[in-house]
Amino acid sequence: MTAIERFTGDAHPYSGGDPYADYRTADFPFTHHVDLADRRLGAGVVAANDEFFAQRENLLLPGRAEFDPGHFGHKGKVMDGWETRRRRGTSAEHPWPADEDHDWALIRLGAPGIVHGIVVDTAHFRGNHPQAVSVEGTSVAGTPSPEELLTDDVRWTTLVPRTPVGGHAANGFAVTAEERLTHLRLKQHPDGGVARLRVYGEVVPDPAWLAALGSFDVVALENGGRVEDASDRFYSPAVHTIQPGRSRRMDDGWETRRRRDRGHDWIRYALVAQARIRALEIDTAYLKGNSAGWASVSVKDGEDGDWREILPLTRLQPDTGHRFVLPEPVTATHARLDIHPDGGISRLRLFGTLTEQGTAGLRT
Repeated sequence: MTAIERFTGDAHPYSGGDPYADYRTADFPFTHHVDLADRRLGAGVVAANDEFFAQRENLLLPGRAEFDPGHFGHKGKVMDGWETRRRRGTSAEHPWPADEDHDWALIRLGAPGIVHGIVVDTAHFRGNHPQAVSVEGTSVAGTPSPEELLTDDVRWTTLVPRTPVGGHAANGFAVTAEERLTHLRLKQHPDGGVARLRVYGEVVPDPAWLAALGSFDVVALENGGRVEDASDRFYSPAVHTIQPGRSRRMDDGWETRRRRDRGHDWIRYALVAQARIRALEIDTAYLKGNSAGWASVSVKDGEDGDWREILPLTRLQPDTGHRFVLPEPVTATHARLDIHPDGGISRLRLFGTLTEQGTAGLRT
Protein backbone atom coordinates (compact mmCIF):
# COMPACT_ATOMS: atom_id res chain seq x y z
CA MET A 1 0.00 0.00 0.00
CA THR A 2 1.29 3.44 -0.94
CA ALA A 3 -0.40 6.72 -0.10
CA ILE A 4 -0.61 8.83 -3.26
CA GLU A 5 -1.06 12.23 -1.64
CA ARG A 6 -1.57 12.76 2.05
CA PHE A 7 -4.00 15.11 3.76
CA THR A 8 -3.93 15.42 7.53
CA GLY A 9 -5.52 17.57 10.20
CA ASP A 10 -8.70 19.59 10.41
CA ALA A 11 -10.03 21.70 7.57
CA HIS A 12 -11.10 25.29 8.13
CA PRO A 13 -14.57 25.77 9.67
CA TYR A 14 -17.30 26.35 7.11
CA SER A 15 -17.71 30.10 6.61
CA GLY A 16 -20.36 30.23 3.90
CA GLY A 17 -20.51 30.00 0.12
CA ASP A 18 -19.53 26.92 -1.87
CA PRO A 19 -18.67 24.23 0.73
CA TYR A 20 -16.38 22.53 -1.80
CA ALA A 21 -14.30 25.69 -2.40
CA ASP A 22 -11.65 24.55 0.11
CA TYR A 23 -12.09 20.80 -0.41
CA ARG A 24 -8.76 18.99 -0.61
CA THR A 25 -8.36 16.41 -3.36
CA ALA A 26 -5.91 15.00 -5.88
CA ASP A 27 -5.77 13.01 -9.12
CA PHE A 28 -5.44 9.36 -8.17
CA PRO A 29 -4.02 6.98 -10.79
CA PHE A 30 -6.41 4.12 -9.97
CA THR A 31 -9.76 5.84 -10.50
CA HIS A 32 -10.05 4.60 -14.09
CA HIS A 33 -10.96 1.22 -12.59
CA VAL A 34 -14.55 0.39 -11.68
CA ASP A 35 -15.85 1.18 -8.20
CA LEU A 36 -16.38 -2.30 -6.74
CA ALA A 37 -18.40 -0.72 -3.92
CA ASP A 38 -20.94 0.83 -6.29
CA ARG A 39 -24.53 0.35 -5.08
CA ARG A 40 -25.57 -0.24 -8.69
CA LEU A 41 -23.44 -3.40 -8.67
CA GLY A 42 -25.15 -4.57 -5.48
CA ALA A 43 -22.69 -3.31 -2.87
CA GLY A 44 -23.91 -2.57 0.64
CA VAL A 45 -22.78 -1.54 4.10
CA VAL A 46 -24.00 -4.59 5.98
CA ALA A 47 -23.12 -3.55 9.54
CA ALA A 48 -21.45 -0.92 11.70
CA ASN A 49 -20.76 -0.80 15.40
CA ASP A 50 -22.09 2.77 15.70
CA GLU A 51 -24.00 5.21 13.48
CA PHE A 52 -25.37 7.60 16.06
CA PHE A 53 -25.13 10.83 14.06
CA ALA A 54 -25.30 9.62 10.45
CA GLN A 55 -26.23 6.33 8.80
CA ARG A 56 -23.65 3.89 7.50
CA GLU A 57 -25.51 3.47 4.20
CA ASN A 58 -24.47 6.99 3.16
CA LEU A 59 -20.93 5.69 2.59
CA LEU A 60 -21.82 4.14 -0.76
CA LEU A 61 -24.27 6.70 -2.14
CA PRO A 62 -23.45 7.74 -5.73
CA GLY A 63 -22.26 11.27 -6.28
CA ARG A 64 -20.42 13.55 -3.94
CA ALA A 65 -21.68 14.30 -0.45
CA GLU A 66 -24.02 17.25 0.04
CA PHE A 67 -23.89 19.82 2.85
CA ASP A 68 -26.74 21.83 4.33
CA PRO A 69 -25.39 24.04 7.15
CA GLY A 70 -28.84 24.55 8.69
CA HIS A 71 -29.99 20.92 8.70
CA PHE A 72 -30.19 19.68 12.29
CA GLY A 73 -32.14 16.78 13.80
CA HIS A 74 -32.87 15.46 17.27
CA LYS A 75 -29.36 13.99 17.54
CA GLY A 76 -27.51 17.01 16.18
CA LYS A 77 -26.16 18.13 12.82
CA VAL A 78 -27.42 15.92 9.99
CA MET A 79 -24.47 14.86 7.83
CA ASP A 80 -24.39 13.13 4.46
CA GLY A 81 -22.01 10.37 5.54
CA TRP A 82 -21.35 7.84 8.28
CA GLU A 83 -20.70 9.49 11.66
CA THR A 84 -20.25 7.90 15.07
CA ARG A 85 -20.55 9.42 18.55
CA ARG A 86 -17.51 10.74 20.45
CA ARG A 87 -15.56 8.05 22.24
CA ARG A 88 -14.66 8.54 25.90
CA GLY A 89 -12.21 6.97 28.31
CA THR A 90 -12.96 4.78 31.27
CA SER A 91 -12.95 7.41 34.04
CA ALA A 92 -12.50 11.06 34.93
CA GLU A 93 -8.85 10.26 35.63
CA HIS A 94 -8.52 8.96 32.07
CA PRO A 95 -11.26 10.57 29.95
CA TRP A 96 -9.56 9.94 26.61
CA PRO A 97 -10.20 6.92 24.36
CA ALA A 98 -7.59 4.18 24.40
CA ASP A 99 -5.16 3.92 21.51
CA GLU A 100 -6.81 0.75 20.21
CA ASP A 101 -10.37 2.17 20.31
CA HIS A 102 -12.04 2.45 16.90
CA ASP A 103 -15.33 2.26 15.04
CA TRP A 104 -15.93 -0.05 12.10
CA ALA A 105 -18.21 -0.72 9.15
CA LEU A 106 -18.50 -3.90 7.07
CA ILE A 107 -18.88 -3.45 3.32
CA ARG A 108 -20.01 -6.14 0.89
CA LEU A 109 -18.54 -5.39 -2.53
CA GLY A 110 -21.00 -5.24 -5.40
CA ALA A 111 -18.77 -7.56 -7.40
CA PRO A 112 -15.79 -9.54 -6.12
CA GLY A 113 -12.48 -8.37 -7.42
CA ILE A 114 -8.90 -7.21 -6.99
CA VAL A 115 -8.65 -3.80 -5.33
CA HIS A 116 -6.15 -1.31 -6.77
CA GLY A 117 -7.08 1.82 -4.87
CA ILE A 118 -9.33 3.18 -2.12
CA VAL A 119 -10.62 6.70 -1.44
CA VAL A 120 -11.84 7.51 2.07
CA ASP A 121 -13.66 10.80 1.51
CA THR A 122 -14.23 13.04 4.53
CA ALA A 123 -16.07 15.81 2.64
CA HIS A 124 -17.73 18.28 5.08
CA PHE A 125 -16.28 16.51 8.11
CA ARG A 126 -13.93 19.33 9.01
CA GLY A 127 -13.19 18.88 12.71
CA ASN A 128 -15.17 15.70 13.29
CA HIS A 129 -13.35 13.37 10.90
CA PRO A 130 -11.36 10.38 12.18
CA GLN A 131 -7.76 10.95 13.18
CA ALA A 132 -6.76 7.89 11.15
CA VAL A 133 -8.33 5.10 9.10
CA SER A 134 -7.45 1.55 8.15
CA VAL A 135 -9.03 -0.88 5.67
CA GLU A 136 -8.98 -4.67 5.59
CA GLY A 137 -10.34 -7.13 3.03
CA THR A 138 -11.43 -10.74 2.96
CA SER A 139 -12.92 -13.30 0.58
CA VAL A 140 -15.86 -15.33 1.86
CA ALA A 141 -18.01 -17.49 -0.38
CA GLY A 142 -21.78 -17.17 -0.49
CA THR A 143 -23.70 -14.56 1.45
CA PRO A 144 -22.23 -14.45 4.97
CA SER A 145 -24.03 -12.58 7.74
CA PRO A 146 -22.24 -9.81 9.68
CA GLU A 147 -21.90 -12.22 12.60
CA GLU A 148 -20.19 -14.78 10.38
CA LEU A 149 -17.80 -12.16 9.00
CA LEU A 150 -16.78 -11.15 12.50
CA THR A 151 -15.87 -14.65 13.71
CA ASP A 152 -12.25 -15.58 14.37
CA ASP A 153 -12.37 -18.02 11.46
CA VAL A 154 -12.35 -15.21 8.88
CA ARG A 155 -8.89 -14.09 7.74
CA TRP A 156 -8.56 -10.38 7.02
CA THR A 157 -5.80 -8.87 4.85
CA THR A 158 -4.62 -5.33 5.56
CA LEU A 159 -5.13 -3.15 2.48
CA VAL A 160 -4.55 0.23 4.14
CA PRO A 161 -2.68 0.21 7.46
CA ARG A 162 -3.65 2.70 10.14
CA THR A 163 -2.89 6.03 8.48
CA PRO A 164 -3.65 9.65 9.49
CA VAL A 165 -6.22 11.38 7.29
CA GLY A 166 -7.44 14.91 6.80
CA GLY A 167 -10.84 16.44 7.24
CA HIS A 168 -12.86 17.67 4.24
CA ALA A 169 -10.54 15.78 1.91
CA ALA A 170 -10.35 12.87 -0.54
CA ASN A 171 -7.85 10.57 1.17
CA GLY A 172 -6.55 8.20 -1.48
CA PHE A 173 -4.51 5.02 -1.08
CA ALA A 174 -3.01 2.70 -3.69
CA VAL A 175 -3.45 -0.99 -2.84
CA THR A 176 -0.99 -3.69 -3.88
CA ALA A 177 -2.77 -6.81 -2.60
CA GLU A 178 -3.54 -9.11 -5.54
CA GLU A 179 -6.10 -11.41 -3.95
CA ARG A 180 -9.77 -11.59 -4.92
CA LEU A 181 -11.91 -9.92 -2.24
CA THR A 182 -15.63 -9.97 -1.45
CA HIS A 183 -15.86 -7.81 1.71
CA LEU A 184 -14.02 -4.89 3.31
CA ARG A 185 -13.81 -3.61 6.87
CA LEU A 186 -13.33 0.14 7.25
CA LYS A 187 -12.03 1.29 10.62
CA GLN A 188 -11.88 4.86 11.85
CA HIS A 189 -9.58 5.64 14.76
CA PRO A 190 -10.89 6.48 17.29
CA ASP A 191 -14.25 7.84 15.98
CA GLY A 192 -15.71 10.48 13.70
CA GLY A 193 -17.24 10.73 10.27
CA VAL A 194 -16.56 9.57 6.70
CA ALA A 195 -18.69 10.86 3.82
CA ARG A 196 -17.98 8.35 1.05
CA LEU A 197 -15.97 5.19 0.42
CA ARG A 198 -14.81 4.32 -3.10
CA VAL A 199 -13.10 1.01 -3.86
CA TYR A 200 -11.47 0.93 -7.29
CA GLY A 201 -10.44 -2.35 -8.88
CA GLU A 202 -11.06 -5.13 -11.40
CA VAL A 203 -14.06 -7.46 -11.25
CA VAL A 204 -13.09 -11.14 -10.87
CA PRO A 205 -16.24 -13.23 -11.40
CA ASP A 206 -16.89 -16.68 -9.96
CA PRO A 207 -16.06 -19.21 -12.72
CA ALA A 208 -18.49 -21.74 -11.27
CA TRP A 209 -21.33 -19.21 -11.47
CA LEU A 210 -20.55 -18.32 -15.07
CA ALA A 211 -20.37 -22.01 -15.98
CA ALA A 212 -23.76 -22.60 -14.38
CA LEU A 213 -25.28 -19.70 -16.31
CA GLY A 214 -24.03 -21.03 -19.63
CA SER A 215 -25.15 -18.14 -21.81
CA PHE A 216 -24.83 -14.64 -20.32
CA ASP A 217 -23.83 -11.06 -21.09
CA VAL A 218 -20.09 -11.42 -21.78
CA VAL A 219 -19.37 -7.68 -21.65
CA ALA A 220 -21.35 -6.88 -18.47
CA LEU A 221 -19.39 -5.19 -15.72
CA GLU A 222 -20.70 -7.55 -13.06
CA ASN A 223 -19.43 -10.54 -15.07
CA GLY A 224 -15.93 -9.10 -15.56
CA GLY A 225 -16.25 -7.06 -18.75
CA ARG A 226 -14.65 -3.64 -18.84
CA VAL A 227 -14.27 -0.46 -20.89
CA GLU A 228 -10.75 -0.07 -22.27
CA ASP A 229 -11.15 3.32 -23.94
CA ALA A 230 -13.69 5.73 -25.39
CA SER A 231 -13.56 8.67 -27.77
CA ASP A 232 -15.58 10.99 -25.52
CA ARG A 233 -16.62 11.09 -21.87
CA PHE A 234 -17.93 14.64 -21.80
CA TYR A 235 -21.36 14.11 -20.24
CA SER A 236 -21.08 10.67 -18.66
CA PRO A 237 -18.63 7.77 -18.40
CA ALA A 238 -18.60 4.99 -20.98
CA VAL A 239 -18.65 2.37 -18.23
CA HIS A 240 -22.34 3.19 -17.70
CA THR A 241 -23.09 1.18 -20.86
CA ILE A 242 -22.21 -2.11 -19.12
CA GLN A 243 -23.78 -1.40 -15.72
CA PRO A 244 -26.47 -3.79 -14.42
CA GLY A 245 -30.11 -3.22 -15.26
CA ARG A 246 -31.75 -0.70 -17.56
CA SER A 247 -30.89 2.96 -17.40
CA ARG A 248 -33.19 4.94 -15.09
CA ARG A 249 -32.24 8.47 -16.16
CA MET A 250 -30.56 10.18 -19.07
CA ASP A 251 -27.26 10.52 -17.21
CA ASP A 252 -27.25 6.80 -16.39
CA GLY A 253 -26.05 6.08 -19.92
CA TRP A 254 -23.22 7.35 -22.13
CA GLU A 255 -23.61 10.65 -23.97
CA THR A 256 -21.00 12.52 -26.00
CA ARG A 257 -20.70 16.22 -26.79
CA ARG A 258 -22.09 17.50 -30.09
CA ARG A 259 -19.70 16.91 -32.97
CA ARG A 260 -19.02 19.70 -35.45
CA ASP A 261 -16.78 17.61 -37.70
CA ARG A 262 -17.23 14.56 -39.93
CA GLY A 263 -16.06 12.05 -37.33
CA HIS A 264 -17.89 9.68 -35.01
CA ASP A 265 -17.66 8.41 -31.43
CA TRP A 266 -16.81 4.95 -30.11
CA ILE A 267 -16.20 2.73 -27.06
CA ARG A 268 -13.78 -0.21 -26.94
CA TYR A 269 -14.44 -3.09 -24.53
CA ALA A 270 -12.62 -6.15 -23.18
CA LEU A 271 -14.93 -9.13 -22.69
CA VAL A 272 -14.79 -11.21 -19.52
CA ALA A 273 -12.83 -13.81 -21.54
CA GLN A 274 -12.89 -15.35 -25.00
CA ALA A 275 -16.53 -16.02 -25.86
CA ARG A 276 -18.89 -17.00 -28.68
CA ILE A 277 -21.37 -14.18 -29.14
CA ARG A 278 -24.82 -15.12 -30.43
CA ALA A 279 -26.93 -11.99 -29.93
CA LEU A 280 -26.61 -8.37 -28.90
CA GLU A 281 -28.71 -5.49 -27.63
CA ILE A 282 -28.25 -1.73 -27.91
CA ASP A 283 -30.51 0.27 -25.61
CA THR A 284 -31.11 4.03 -25.88
CA ALA A 285 -33.40 4.27 -22.83
CA TYR A 286 -34.03 7.88 -21.68
CA LEU A 287 -31.95 9.28 -24.56
CA LYS A 288 -34.56 10.97 -26.71
CA GLY A 289 -33.37 14.07 -28.57
CA ASN A 290 -29.77 13.09 -27.96
CA SER A 291 -29.58 9.37 -28.78
CA ALA A 292 -27.07 8.16 -31.34
CA GLY A 293 -28.40 8.24 -34.89
CA TRP A 294 -26.72 5.05 -36.09
CA ALA A 295 -24.53 2.38 -34.52
CA SER A 296 -22.36 -0.54 -35.54
CA VAL A 297 -20.57 -3.22 -33.50
CA SER A 298 -17.28 -4.92 -34.32
CA VAL A 299 -15.28 -7.60 -32.49
CA LYS A 300 -11.82 -9.11 -32.58
CA ASP A 301 -10.29 -12.28 -31.17
CA GLY A 302 -7.07 -11.56 -29.26
CA GLU A 303 -5.10 -8.36 -28.81
CA ASP A 304 -3.57 -8.69 -32.29
CA GLY A 305 -6.73 -9.88 -34.03
CA ASP A 306 -8.44 -8.01 -36.85
CA TRP A 307 -11.70 -6.15 -36.25
CA ARG A 308 -14.73 -7.83 -37.78
CA GLU A 309 -18.10 -6.11 -38.08
CA ILE A 310 -20.95 -8.18 -36.64
CA LEU A 311 -23.61 -5.45 -36.77
CA PRO A 312 -23.45 -3.13 -39.77
CA LEU A 313 -24.30 0.54 -39.38
CA THR A 314 -27.91 0.45 -38.21
CA ARG A 315 -30.45 3.20 -37.57
CA LEU A 316 -31.32 3.62 -33.88
CA GLN A 317 -34.57 4.87 -32.40
CA PRO A 318 -34.58 7.08 -29.31
CA ASP A 319 -35.55 5.62 -25.92
CA THR A 320 -35.71 2.10 -27.38
CA GLY A 321 -34.16 -1.32 -26.87
CA HIS A 322 -32.77 -2.78 -30.12
CA ARG A 323 -32.17 -6.56 -30.27
CA PHE A 324 -30.20 -8.44 -32.93
CA VAL A 325 -29.65 -12.19 -33.36
CA LEU A 326 -26.44 -13.02 -35.23
CA PRO A 327 -26.71 -15.44 -38.16
CA GLU A 328 -23.95 -17.55 -36.54
CA PRO A 329 -21.88 -17.32 -33.33
CA VAL A 330 -18.77 -15.15 -33.48
CA THR A 331 -15.68 -15.80 -31.31
CA ALA A 332 -14.17 -12.71 -29.71
CA THR A 333 -12.24 -11.26 -26.77
CA HIS A 334 -12.88 -7.57 -27.50
CA ALA A 335 -15.71 -5.46 -28.90
CA ARG A 336 -16.09 -1.96 -30.26
CA LEU A 337 -19.27 0.08 -30.45
CA ASP A 338 -19.28 2.91 -33.02
CA ILE A 339 -22.01 5.57 -32.99
CA HIS A 340 -22.60 8.05 -35.81
CA PRO A 341 -22.16 10.90 -35.64
CA ASP A 342 -22.51 11.53 -31.88
CA GLY A 343 -25.09 11.31 -29.08
CA GLY A 344 -25.41 8.37 -26.76
CA ILE A 345 -26.65 4.94 -25.80
CA SER A 346 -27.59 3.67 -22.37
CA ARG A 347 -26.55 -0.02 -22.52
CA LEU A 348 -24.72 -2.55 -24.70
CA ARG A 349 -25.35 -6.25 -24.11
CA LEU A 350 -23.42 -9.06 -25.82
CA PHE A 351 -24.94 -12.46 -25.14
CA GLY A 352 -22.89 -15.63 -25.54
CA THR A 353 -20.94 -18.43 -23.86
CA LEU A 354 -17.30 -18.76 -22.91
CA THR A 355 -15.05 -20.94 -25.04
CA GLU A 356 -12.87 -23.61 -23.43
CA GLN A 357 -9.93 -21.24 -23.80
CA GLY A 358 -11.94 -18.43 -22.19
CA THR A 359 -12.99 -20.59 -19.26
CA ALA A 360 -9.41 -21.75 -18.68
CA GLY A 361 -8.18 -18.17 -18.64
CA LEU A 362 -10.52 -16.92 -15.87
CA ARG A 363 -8.82 -15.78 -12.69
CA THR A 364 -9.86 -17.37 -9.40
